[in-house]
Amino acid sequence: MANIKIPPVVFGTSGLGNLYHALDYGTKKAIVNACLTSSSDLTFFDTAGKYGAGLALEVLGSCLKDLRIDPSKVLISNKLGWYQTELKDPEPTFEPGIWKNLKNDAVQRISYQGILDCFEQGNKLLGGYPANFVSVHDPDEYLRSAENERQSRQRYADIMDAYQALHELKSAGSVAAVGIGAKDWKVIRKIEQDVQLDWVMIANSLTVKSHPKELIQFIETLDKKNIPVINSAIFNGGFLTGSEFYNYRRIDANNADDQALLNWRSDFFDICSQYGLLPAEACFNFCRHFSGIKSIAMSTTRVEKVAQNLAMTSKQVPREFWITMYKNGLIETPIIL
Repeated sequence: MANIKIPPVVFGTSGLGNLYHALDYGTKKAIVNACLTSSSDLTFFDTAGKYGAGLALEVLGSCLKDLRIDPSKVLISNKLGWYQTELKDPEPTFEPGIWKNLKNDAVQRISYQGILDCFEQGNKLLGGYPANFVSVHDPDEYLRSAENERQSRQRYADIMDAYQALHELKSAGSVAAVGIGAKDWKVIRKIEQDVQLDWVMIANSLTVKSHPKELIQFIETLDKKNIPVINSAIFNGGFLTGSEFYNYRRIDANNADDQALLNWRSDFFDICSQYGLLPAEACFNFCRHFSGIKSIAMSTTRVEKVAQNLAMTSKQVPREFWITMYKNGLIETPIIL
């Protein structure tokens, strides 16, 4: 692991890329400033070329420049694999309906040269604030879209080539650490067997709603290897705090599976209210029970939420709350009891 300590909270930047909502620049700059002023020393921003097709990178760099921030005071993780291109249609070609008012599109480029192109473009969009942490973004999606087994093998080879490029950047001193970010943690587990990783970011994977035993065991294995895990999307795309999206998919109340999700959330909210807790506080506290989770990544589109998110690091949740959750079948693991 690179000799850089990851703070307990990593600030996500998907909101800077107009995820779900298009914020004005002044609001975005205020959010970035709140992240900076709320941090004790080094501020860690997690971003990606996919976020708003490069918009988040541009906005983050512009905000830091306008706020006259010393580059040594920020640590930026750029998840690579999506390259900004021209927007030719009203909607981007990736994740339609999710990103709002974009001026560019993005295409996936996962290969030796493709990842270098993404790295170069990303730093250009960031301005004078180059990324120190890099990773291959969404290798799970890249593999899942393969049309047959032969193409799947070729795409896995592309991912290995991309990591060769990233490790060369690290050896050259251009970056400090090489990691991975994906929603399918099983793909992370497979890649980790073939690639030396400095850190891992999981998304929509370990939450109070979903926490497979196999995943918990994998995180324990990474911990033994001194590979820190950053847990992101701990609210399942906002659903656990009231959003109409679950893992970035709009909930349909007429669908039986989605109705079960809504019922679970209703029971969860009731128990939180019973113990005087915010749902977000319970979500955060749950993830902190696993020693391999070294940091939580959270995004927000509201300035006042930044301080509230940081306050969750010290929020105490009574053991009785988790006993009630377990007895009511809302959590599967007794590990936190």
